This record gives sequence, structure tokens and C-alpha cells, in this order.
Amino acid sequence: MVEWAGLENRNTRKRIVGSNPTLSATNRGCIAMLRILLWVLASGVLAPVSVAQGLSPEVEVFVGEMVRKHQFEADALRRLFGRAQSRPAILRAISAPGTAKPWHEFRARTVDAVRIQGGAAFWRRHASTLERASREFGVPEEIIVATIGVETLYGRHTGGYRVLDALTTLAFQYPPRADLFRDQLEEYLLLIRESGLDAMTIKGSYAGAIGIPQFLPGSYRRYAIDYDGDGRRDLMGNTADAIGSVANYYRAHGWLPGQTVVVPAEVAGGDIEALLAAGIKPQLTVGELRRRGVSPVAGVDDAAVAALFEVESESGPRYYLGFGNFYVITRYNRSVNYALAVFELAREIRALVRPRS
Repeated sequence: MVEWAGLENRNTRKRIVGSNPTLSATNRGCIAMLRILLWVLASGVLAPVSVAQGLSPEVEVFVGEMVRKHQFEADALRRLFGRAQSRPAILRAISAPGTAKPWHEFRARTVDAVRIQGGAAFWRRHASTLERASREFGVPEEIIVATIGVETLYGRHTGGYRVLDALTTLAFQYPPRADLFRDQLEEYLLLIRESGLDAMTIKGSYAGAIGIPQFLPGSYRRYAIDYDGDGRRDLMGNTADAIGSVANYYRAHGWLPGQTVVVPAEVAGGDIEALLAAGIKPQLTVGELRRRGVSPVAGVDDAAVAALFEVESESGPRYYLGFGNFYVITRYNRSVNYALAVFELAREIRALVRPRS
């Protein structure tokens, strides 16, 4: 669009200015302003457009819904959305997420020396908080640590996009998941109102996730907790709150203390594609999976319920059985690559902090 606009402006200038060299300075100034306006409109930097020009119909509908459902002030929302900016980089990023890479590539980026050693240091630095969270919520310290490590490298990389820009861009310019991000935009506005934070200053990921554990606004409202007792739920600057909130999230989604998470498996027989197509939610017992050609490469109870999944290694497909706790990790991020990375990073970190005698 920018290239097309630039060409059109040059042609316009030739037709108007070139045909009449005696144009007044005022007219030449008007033409210059027109060229600037055309470039700005074509470049998309005003999407959603400013309040003075009117918001897009989709945004106006959303404003009306927020007024009816939650008694927001319409003019205040219009002013807010008039300041939001469309970010093409967000659309590019969400169309090619890192978790979509082959497993061996994603693993190399997430289960690496920096995160392993950084996780061990994070654990030692926050040992008392992690021990308390593990005891109270039943989630192992290493799973909490690894989740924060995969998400933000222990709080070092929490995102550089304004959350308002990210959610507005995705809610109104990304049709494949527009409903999800409109819901999250609604949650964000409610979070802002409840917390008294400034909607224009909070930054996060390209998907609008916030803080050390990268909670979407809906998860922030439902699962964030004040874990150090200072009267605030602060996931952006308070590590204790982040630790407690991750543990609370996992427990709320069904984490079972002491249960198997995932084991490698070998496969044979004609049922494998059907088992993979059944999804990641555990539905069949290990005994039934054995009868259908799946052999866990570890000792597990035949009565345990699991699901078969595969990842792409450098040498070809690799198979695993994911149990209930593995499914819980996929509630944090729906990618099996993500969940497997959290599990493997957790194992490596624990080996450094609490090596077996």
C-alpha cells in the first residue's frame, strides 16, 4: 500500500503542478498536505482511525457492547481506541508462532543452557517462595520455574508491544481468531478498570500476554493472586505473585500432585493415525493403548489414562504418551511442543538444583 500510494502521489504532482507552474504557494501547500494525508491513510498507521474521523464499524459495535454489558462510558472508549495503533508486525508474528516449528528446532531454542542455568539460579533465588507454592498448590517447583523460563526467560523478556495495540489489532484485523481476541480485549478493559492501571502503558507479547508469566487478560483476572500479601496482584514486577499465580493456574486446570506427566512411546499397527487424530486430551487407558499398538518406554500403570501424540525430531516422528498433567500444561499453551519443552526444561533444571544422590 505504501509503494502504491507513493506512485500515485508522484503522478498526481506531475498532473497538477506540472501543468500549471503559476500555482500559488497556498495551493502548493494544500497539495503537499494532500500528499501527506494520502501516505498516512495508505500506510495504515491510523487504523483504527482517530476519533475525529470516526472509528471503524467493528470497533463501534464493540464499544456499544462494552457500554451495555459493563456500563463503560462510550466516549471514553472511543478516545482510547482512537489512540490505539494497528501493528502489522503483530499479524506477521501470530501467523508464524515459534511453537509451530518442528520440535527439534523449538527444543533447541527453549531447552538450552541459558534457560537451564538461568532456571537453576531463579530457583535458588526464590527457593522459599517456590517451596511454599509447591506445597500449597501441589505443583512441582521445577514446573513453575520452567514455565516462567519458556515464557519470558525468568522475567527478562516480557514483550514490547502495547497490550491495547496487540489486542485491538488481533480483535479487528485477524479473522481466524477474532472472537478470542475480542474476548481478551473485553477482559483487558475490565482488568484496567478493576486495577486502576493505565491502558496505554502496559506492554506485553504480540498476543497481548502480560507480565513475568505471560497471562492473557482473562487469565490475569481469574488466576493471578497476591502471593506476597502486599495487597496487589502484580504479574509485571512481582516475582512472588508470578510464582503463586502460575501454581494457582495449574491447580485450577486440574494438576494432580505426584502423577506422571509424559513418557516416550513406541508404536506399531494400523490404529496410530486414529489415535493421533483423537487429540491430546487423555481418554484411553495405557492398557487399551497397548492393545492398539502403543508401548510406553517406561513403567506406567495400565489403568492410567493417556493420549498419544507425536513431535518431529531430526530423524523423523517421535511418539509420546501425555497424561493428565501434560494436558494441564497444554491449557497454558495449546502446543504440544510448548508443553514438552516445559517438561524437559523442568527435568534439566531439577537435575542441577536437586541432583539424585
